[in-house]
Amino acid sequence: MKKYVILILKGFSMGAANVIPGVSGGTLALITGIYEELIDSLKSFNIQALKLLFRGEFKTFISHINLKFLSSVFFGTALSIISLARVLEYFFKQNEKMVWSFFFGLIIASIYYVAKMINSWNISSIVFLLVGITFATSLAFLKPLSENSSSYYLFICGIVSVASMILPGLSGSYVLILMGNYHLIMLHSVSDPLSNLNILFPVILGSIIGFITLSHSISYVLKKYYDSTISLLTGFIVGSLLIIWPWKVPLETILGRNGNLKVISYNWILPDFSAIENIYCFILILVGIAVVFLIESLGKMNNSTSQV
Repeated sequence: MKKYVILILKGFSMGAANVIPGVSGGTLALITGIYEELIDSLKSFNIQALKLLFRGEFKTFISHINLKFLSSVFFGTALSIISLARVLEYFFKQNEKMVWSFFFGLIIASIYYVAKMINSWNISSIVFLLVGITFATSLAFLKPLSENSSSYYLFICGIVSVASMILPGLSGSYVLILMGNYHLIMLHSVSDPLSNLNILFPVILGSIIGFITLSHSISYVLKKYYDSTISLLTGFIVGSLLIIWPWKVPLETILGRNGNLKVISYNWILPDFSAIENIYCFILILVGIAVVFLIESLGKMNNSTSQV
């Protein structure tokens, strides 16, 4: 029972990360020690699983897809997304810079824990690290598209956002911003799901397909090219720091279809610590780092429990 409570908490942390643009749930899965099991469990949704289900071999089916693990993690993730959507929307409106600061601390600490998973640093590892940094950094300079509520586009949003969500360092929420639908999906629809099923259904359908499809690819490269893959993912996480840098000033905004102003470019600046607000932001960065240490402890605790 204790094991599944810990898995729910880890899923909750993943869900919280997925709501915030620039932060990846995959990063939290990596540092809590459940990433590879999550990928392998998602990969188990295959033809063999369908055969077991249709033959009525439910116990074997549950074991094959690791249902207890997945249901615990995704219950925590769903609970977090639904409960935190309104809370985070409120805090963003109150002081966006402080929210970014906390998550900036999370990402800084995450880099250390993910990078130490690399068994051997060599030329290949360094090249993949630099490729990951370059790719993730380039996302910060892309301009968002306009909001689009058509079903086919929402379906594509589900596939693309969950693909980036499952890759550490690439934020599903940030990808939704670039696609123009972050406010529509993550803030407006998720905060009131029953009234917005027409929006959420195609997104969820796309997410399921994205999860299953990508999990096979990631599982393969993790097993065959482990160090290169982790190096690339570490680069994604390092590059994401630019996206969530707390001290940035909007350079260009446009009026979205829903009447909200949308920032399409920023100017990154250095903090002035003579201002008390920036000191609070620095403290929140330290709090974020401390939270990752706590999550890492939970990861070790879960591993110890599994071995007993």
